[in-house]
Amino acid sequence: MPGICPRCGLPTELCVCGEISREQQKISVYSETRKFGKVVTVIEGLDEKKSDLKELLKKLKSRMACGGTIRERGLELQGDHKDKIKEVLVELGFLPESIDVIG
Repeated sequence: MPGICPRCGLPTELCVCGEISREQQKISVYSETRKFGKVVTVIEGLDEKKSDLKELLKKLKSRMACGGTIRERGLELQGDHKDKIKEVLVELGFLPESIDVIG
């Protein structure tokens, strides 16, 4: 017997809660330089209650072939990945209109 989503009440295979929550987020992507000239790509605006940040970070690190971490302001990836990150987020189900690449 399939499980039922507690949020929308639909069976888990028909649940659209994850898709709706991804569409409602406003994501900002930018890079900043840290100590010793190290560049870090920061992804802000992800709601940790609506999306699984650990799983998302794991997929991003794998696709970008880099390290990363979860901070209080969002996800951080080692290196400058501003150019590629929007494509990967769109493939993962986020709307291109909701992703703002700064700089």
